[in-house]
Amino acid sequence: MLTARFHDSLDDIEASAWDALAGAANPFVSHAFLAGLERHDCIRREWGWQPHHLTLHDGERLIGAAPVYLKGNSHGEYVFDWGWAHAWEQAGGDYYPKLLLGVPYSPIPGPRLLVADGDEAPALRRALIDALAEEARRHGLSSAHANFLTDDDLDAFDDAWLPRHDIQYHWHNRGYGDFADFLAALKHKKRKNIRHERRQVADSGLDCAMVAGNRLSDAEWMQIHALYQATFDEKGNHAALTLDFFRHLAASLGDSVQVALARHGDDILAMALFLRGKNTLYGRYWGTRVDVPGLHFELCYYLGIEHAIAHGLQRFEPGAQGRHKMARGFMPTRTHSRHFLVHEGFRAAVARALREEDEEMQVYAEELRAHSPYAEA
Repeated sequence: MLTARFHDSLDDIEASAWDALAGAANPFVSHAFLAGLERHDCIRREWGWQPHHLTLHDGERLIGAAPVYLKGNSHGEYVFDWGWAHAWEQAGGDYYPKLLLGVPYSPIPGPRLLVADGDEAPALRRALIDALAEEARRHGLSSAHANFLTDDDLDAFDDAWLPRHDIQYHWHNRGYGDFADFLAALKHKKRKNIRHERRQVADSGLDCAMVAGNRLSDAEWMQIHALYQATFDEKGNHAALTLDFFRHLAASLGDSVQVALARHGDDILAMALFLRGKNTLYGRYWGTRVDVPGLHFELCYYLGIEHAIAHGLQRFEPGAQGRHKMARGFMPTRTHSRHFLVHEGFRAAVARALREEDEEMQVYAEELRAHSPYAEA
């Protein structure tokens, strides 16, 4: 008989058993990444995050898992439901806490319903979803949400879970031999602009390169984290990831952590942090203390594209939002989330709003595709 269990710490679950289900393709669902957030004070109840991870067992054997959190707000999710929360609270309900199936601070599409491959995989994914919905009902919560889902996971959700979509911008490797090959595939104006941006950085005198995280010294990681924190502070945002978490990533994920650095001598003046999966490069954080034209694009996009080509990666996902990415070779890509609202009347109202939102999103996506930067679509 299958049994579902919930856990208030990922360290309650054996790392090797979790990772056997998660696989190696996406580092954001690895035990090391998720447990590191908890161990190094990036996940805190006062910030709205409380681990509530789901496991599925056949006897004592772990056969399914999912990264789940009780959320006291909607920060750090990148699927925006503030309007839903306001409407439900105006009607006299408590929207928070809610359940979230996802990865904190990471708008990264990837597996969320972790099961082994095989004929039983669809049924096990469905069992995880049923357990999540039942947990929301059992605790009298307003809702459960599943963000940035893969195609394999989507089939597990029935009509009680409302579909929602957004757009990110991803780069795809079309078999390029090098960066010049990639440039040759673009329209002339886009190619010219990229060359100009890269020339501005080269003329600045900064030394820019991608470095594996496990090759950096502790002093260098301290500089990198300071840049990350200062950039968040400058924008009035909260830098949730600690220096100890950055150190943990370098120690536990090895060369899956990549950092694009801009140096002047021994000083690191700007950085962009990446994680690398089996076939995909993921761009996450950027920080700088200099204002150099084109530097953001060099570190966050162009060095990432060069790295992806050199290592035979098929895709580069540089993060959420940003139509400006299209001019640099990133194409619009549809992302998926699913939302279970316990109250049927509330669910029906949100469903109507989402149908209108999706119609607008489809029109927007068509407009974007008509402005491809590539010479041949």
